[in-house]
Amino acid sequence: MLSGPNVILALKVAVIAVTLLLVASLVALAQGNRRLHGRINVVFFVLTLAALVNLEVLVRFIEPGLFAYFDAETRRALTVHLSFSLPAAAVLPLMLYTGWTHRRRVHVALAVVFSILWLGTFITGVFYLPHSMP
Repeated sequence: MLSGPNVILALKVAVIAVTLLLVASLVALAQGNRRLHGRINVVFFVLTLAALVNLEVLVRFIEPGLFAYFDAETRRALTVHLSFSLPAAAVLPLMLYTGWTHRRRVHVALAVVFSILWLGTFITGVFYLPHSMP
């Protein structure tokens, strides 16, 4: 059933799943397997982009009032979450490009920024956004 709480719950599951992919990517890198690191990151990128596009289509065109039930506190939590997740999404294509083109210094610097943003995305998305009606 398409409801705000169900969509939030599905997004939480998606964030946890791609975070596990991110951890697997970092494990591959720590083991010296840059190729696997890159391949996992491509999957991470595609899944994250698909989730963002689907969510935008859903809330902009299919069901614009999906989150109308949010109270002021939940809207504030969503604003904080978006302040992490949107910049993280903007950094992703840059990281993919710098990884593919072997621009290691820039890639590592972006990875640090992305890690901070993703940690904020994970914490605010999984723990602060409610997946039930207030």
